[in-house]
Amino acid sequence: MNRLEGKVAVITGGAGGIGKAAGKLFVNEGADVLLVDLDEDALKSACNEIGSNKASYCVADVTNSSDNQKMINLAEERYGGVDVLLANAGVEGDVMSIVDYDESRFDQVMAVNVKGPFLGLKAAIPAISKRGGGSIIITSSVAGINGVADVAPYVTSKHAVIGMMKSAALECAPMNIRVNTVNPSPVETRMMRSLEEGFAPGDAETAREGMRANIPLGRYAEPGDIAKIMLFLASDDSDFVTGSVYMADGGSTA
Repeated sequence: MNRLEGKVAVITGGAGGIGKAAGKLFVNEGADVLLVDLDEDALKSACNEIGSNKASYCVADVTNSSDNQKMINLAEERYGGVDVLLANAGVEGDVMSIVDYDESRFDQVMAVNVKGPFLGLKAAIPAISKRGGGSIIITSSVAGINGVADVAPYVTSKHAVIGMMKSAALECAPMNIRVNTVNPSPVETRMMRSLEEGFAPGDAETAREGMRANIPLGRYAEPGDIAKIMLFLASDDSDFVTGSVYMADGGSTA
């Protein structure tokens, strides 16, 4: 307990499965947490589930530069600074071949999954530097190191943030800011329900069984499984860890 005592964490995608689980775990470990997402009702619900006055929310669009600065400014005003950014907001896009993929949907996936973390880094690095250092964690995916047919934009975006992370880790090291990615395999979240239906319309369970069969541990991750790795990277336990890719995939890439 109290691995994050005295720390302030900003979590984008905070109303989703992984973001909410990370928020709850971070609060339980002593952090003040600002959850960021687009849906205010979902954010209110997430804060109610966490059930602590150490968690609050900010409605913001990660694809917008001023909204990214707004969330960091709010965390500084409300809690006195920022020590951790968990750039977790993401969208899956469509399940469709490259030939048939709509250009505007491609742009949306890139905007949320790549531009979002980039703008988050721009806003958060100066704030975290003022605190003498801290941690930035970007949510990637097993799709960040492997190819998957019919979700090329998503795969591309998750590869891209690994490159972004490595460059940021080198830039941020002199400021004592660590930057890493967490790369989950399928997780029990809304996103996976959407992808299952996309891969096997009307027969999502078949897609689910196929993906589960490729995970040596024999199951999807729970959001809390991923949050535990994020906690390690947010805490001082990882004070010599930067520029790294943390697979959270039940052995599926072994």
